[in-house]
Amino acid sequence: MDTAVTAKKKWWSGGHSPFNVSYGKLMMWYFLLSDAFTFGALLISYGTIRFMSPSWPNPNEVFRSFPGLGERHVPMGFVSLMTFILIMSSVTMVLAVHAGHQRRQKDVVKWMILTIIGGIAFLSCQAWEWTHLWHEHAWWGRNPFPNADGTVASSNFTNFFFTITGFHGLHVTSGVILNIVILSNVLKGTYEDRGHYEMVEKVGLYWHFVDLVWVFVFTCFYLL
Repeated sequence: MDTAVTAKKKWWSGGHSPFNVSYGKLMMWYFLLSDAFTFGALLISYGTIRFMSPSWPNPNEVFRSFPGLGERHVPMGFVSLMTFILIMSSVTMVLAVHAGHQRRQKDVVKWMILTIIGGIAFLSCQAWEWTHLWHEHAWWGRNPFPNADGTVASSNFTNFFFTITGFHGLHVTSGVILNIVILSNVLKGTYEDRGHYEMVEKVGLYWHFVDLVWVFVFTCFYLL
């Protein structure tokens, strides 16, 4: 009896049941969830060390430089520009996904190109920031910035900063590469032949995740 009942059950074969989403999109959500745990562990570790320490470097002093302005202090100016660039790239990705839903190939191409440019611009800004900090003798295991109370700082700040921002930068790099691959498929008409642009939506989910993570990184390192 049990065998007969089991045989009549319709098992999920990776289609739209039972979650009303495609198999690929569901797997992307699973991947992003697991990646969120990784970033969460890193940021919680940073927060634990940060708030257990009696003092910490002042971010307004650490991140005070702006390209082309010499020794003029512009606290948080450059990282604000980086954040603006990444947020705008998320906006262009939304527009690319929307155009894909309406199967407007030329608009998908336009908005994805702008998204890629935004990602490359953000990575270029991060490369400049890392290079500038390295010239100030900041690196893994080295922290030249004094604590806010003037005491000598440990290397915990730079160790966490370069590890977490580097890990995030790796995700942005991966996102740019994925966007370029998807863009090439759009140009070839691959998704027009399939009758949908779901791949654009899936890579869009990844890109929005990367942008969201940056909000937490920005808050932890540059604001607190």
